[in-house]
Amino acid sequence: MRRASEAILACVEPVVSGMGYEFVGAEYGGGHGNGCLRVYIDGSEGITVDDCAAVSQQLSAALDVDDPIPDAYVLEVSSPGINRPLFTRDDFERFRGERVFVRLAEALDGRKRFKGRLMEVADDVVAVDVDGHIWHLPLGAVEQAHLVADS
Repeated sequence: MRRASEAILACVEPVVSGMGYEFVGAEYGGGHGNGCLRVYIDGSEGITVDDCAAVSQQLSAALDVDDPIPDAYVLEVSSPGINRPLFTRDDFERFRGERVFVRLAEALDGRKRFKGRLMEVADDVVAVDVDGHIWHLPLGAVEQAHLVADS
């Protein structure tokens, strides 16, 4: 799954926020009639199945009107869970010090996947300590990122 397009986000975010939930982010993958739009929401007291159903119903209507996805797709609404996805610079700032997984769209020094401790965020670059080596990853190159639960 990849981060959702700006057109999708422009449709989804106001609906989720307007319902009083935190819009964590959205991913879209697939296409040509087999796509999946995954929307993550959160709330001060957590998220229930009923919350997800209510948001899904409202989003379905808004997405039908705006039509940012031309092909058929499945809509999934869920809480971010323990492996919370990271979408924005603010997300990375908020979870500094936590263990993360980051996948880049294109390789950096022959590597696309990084799993380690999120050290800092500066000048749109995140620093991740992977086994004692600090990698400086450009935020603009991040394809996917999420927290990693400590085992």
